Amino acid sequence: MSPRLRFKRPRIARISLKLFAAILLTNVLIGGMSFLLIARSLDQGFIDYLERTQANRADTPATALAERWQEHGDWRWLRDDPRAWHRLVRNQLWPGERQPPSGIDRELSDARDFVVLDADGRVVIGRPLPPRTPPPGEEPPPQPRFIDIQHRGQTVGQLGYLPPAQLMARMDRVFLQRQLRNMTIIVASLSVASLLLAAGLAWWLGRRAREMTEATRRMTQGDFTVRLPERGRDELSRLSADFNVLAETLEANRRHRQQWVADIAHELRTPLAVLRGEIEAIEDGIRPLGDDTLASLAQEVAQLERLVDDLRLLAQSDAGALDIYLAPHDLAALLRGRLEEAQGWLGARGITLDAEIGTAPAPVRADPQRLRQLWSNLLSNTCAYTDAPGQLRIRLMRHADRIEMTWEDSAPGVADADLPRLTERLYRVEGSRNRRSGGSGLGLAIANALVTAHGGTLTPSASPLGGLRWTLTFPVRHDDDVLEHDMP
Repeated sequence: MSPRLRFKRPRIARISLKLFAAILLTNVLIGGMSFLLIARSLDQGFIDYLERTQANRADTPATALAERWQEHGDWRWLRDDPRAWHRLVRNQLWPGERQPPSGIDRELSDARDFVVLDADGRVVIGRPLPPRTPPPGEEPPPQPRFIDIQHRGQTVGQLGYLPPAQLMARMDRVFLQRQLRNMTIIVASLSVASLLLAAGLAWWLGRRAREMTEATRRMTQGDFTVRLPERGRDELSRLSADFNVLAETLEANRRHRQQWVADIAHELRTPLAVLRGEIEAIEDGIRPLGDDTLASLAQEVAQLERLVDDLRLLAQSDAGALDIYLAPHDLAALLRGRLEEAQGWLGARGITLDAEIGTAPAPVRADPQRLRQLWSNLLSNTCAYTDAPGQLRIRLMRHADRIEMTWEDSAPGVADADLPRLTERLYRVEGSRNRRSGGSGLGLAIANALVTAHGGTLTPSASPLGGLRWTLTFPVRHDDDVLEHDMP
């Protein structure tokens, strides 16, 4: 099982501090702006609230004063008994209450904030009227607002009450300060909550970031066995999963590269060992330097040359620099011509060819030389790994968007577990389809590279004939395709 990351020295990551500061600052700014906006809204709307409240409350004592004036016929009862005024206000505004209420209601209903004028405008009871003309350099004081006291359609007096601006000082103490204090508590609570939230998120994200940083550092040092824990279904979990896939891919590539180097060394060692033995035998006089000896040496050199050419072709394919020149061609004609040439070769090895290609064209963009190399590799593989008497069956089918070809041979076959690895370089199946022909193990890898260079696919599967089936697909060339030669 792949090792998982464990941290011995937890430390605060910079991203944690940045995230903590960002969340905290954002919440503090939002709380502060909300505080200012709400405070301003209260301040602006409070005067309107006082205006409506005072006007509504002043109507009740004004009606009571009109009834009392009707009883007494003048305002002498009010001038002679100031307590009667306080009792009237209390009974009208707080009926049934022995003590006036506290808070805003009391402030808005204080009898001292009212003034009663007679029909001639003289003060009967209450605050004296402020001067209409202020002293030089001072702003004019706000004047009371009046409600007429009428009896049978005649104005017998006026009830004045202070405008909201004059009550704001007391209201700030009673209402605004209370609301602002509550808002301060709310903002402070939100700040503390945001502090805890920011700390939790910063710790969580910082921990994940440290794990990824440590894993990346170990990968850069060549440890591809490292894996990240995949927790949850968020983006970080998907990133961890992608990281693990990357680590597995790099680990597999390293194994393949090591195996590739080992296999190449093995392939080169065999012909070199034969050459060295031949040369030492000639030097020791064991074998004469004749035509047979030179032919044996030339055969081993040719084997080395073929191996080097195959390796060079695969290297070019990996680098995207394979020499291939695509042009409009008929795939059916190219395949038919190569199979006609191979009839004698296949017959000599006891293999019967069954081909259904048809006469209809199969338009593709291809390099004839590379396709001939592809057919030759597949033919060589069939001849090398098919028991005589055997059979090779080839079918060419045309579809709207692709041309599909099946290449099937008879027994022996390949186990299902080995099918995906047949196109790996230097891979050989253990068993009946092994290296009995002395090949390098690169033929199918080259065939796959050539098909890929033509924009197609090469897929192995089991053949009904008992051997191996290759399914090749090539994209169809349409009439509006570009016809110039190009190199992918």
